[in-house]
Amino acid sequence: MSERTASREMGAKAAGRDWLSVIPKPLHGWIVPAFIVIVWQAVSGLGLLSETLLPAPSNIVKSFVSLCESGEMGKHLGISMYRAGFGFLLGGALGLLLGLSAGLGKVMERTLDPSLQMLRTVPLLSVIPLFILWFGIGEFSKVLLIGLGAFFPVYVNTFLGIRNTDVKLYEVSRIFQYTKLQQVTKLIIPAALPNILLGVRLSLGASWLLLVVAEMMGTSAGIGYMIQDARAYSQTEIVFVGIILFAVFGKLSDSAIRLLETKWLRWRDTYKG
Repeated sequence: MSERTASREMGAKAAGRDWLSVIPKPLHGWIVPAFIVIVWQAVSGLGLLSETLLPAPSNIVKSFVSLCESGEMGKHLGISMYRAGFGFLLGGALGLLLGLSAGLGKVMERTLDPSLQMLRTVPLLSVIPLFILWFGIGEFSKVLLIGLGAFFPVYVNTFLGIRNTDVKLYEVSRIFQYTKLQQVTKLIIPAALPNILLGVRLSLGASWLLLVVAEMMGTSAGIGYMIQDARAYSQTEIVFVGIILFAVFGKLSDSAIRLLETKWLRWRDTYKG
């Protein structure tokens, strides 16, 4: 290889690199939050922000440590994860089952899908009075509300993924003489998997959102209750602790699904940006 060719290749590589290349890839997503926290702390240190309205990040960290040492954090976090996880599994599993049924069967689509699409447009907050009236304010009503919110994203995306499967794949399956079971397990579900995983991601997000609502309708434990109780006593730093916890665990659960997407959807050739 000549020196001119080598220099051209080095120049092309240098041109393709940006300033992010000097920072480890796992830290790229933390650049914006870190910048916001630094500016926030600096402004708070200058006394330009009211501690009651917007406490400094250092005070939020102190409150978090205090809650952990007292054992309150473990109690609230444990019950919240149980509610969100159980509700997500209940709604997600039912959404996957009915999505497959409606996507694979015309009878189920014609009889069940119109009713579910109608129910999907009903605001979930409007059914809270009915949930309290029917099921009380115990754990069952909270888990059921979260499950209802987790159901529709999985159902809609599973149904959509099945119906978007390329019809040419069915023709290939007939050539190979696939049975109905083989068509479902080796053709339909793998082809619909991108949409199904998208539905799972949206469902997880809905579970965390509805967890806050569920924990504010008569409870004595949970991150949502902790936020509501802190608001009543103007403990703004604890409110921020709860909000940050929701954000962190929501991001972690979303990242877990993205890892599954990376592992299970390696066959996809998509635009990387």
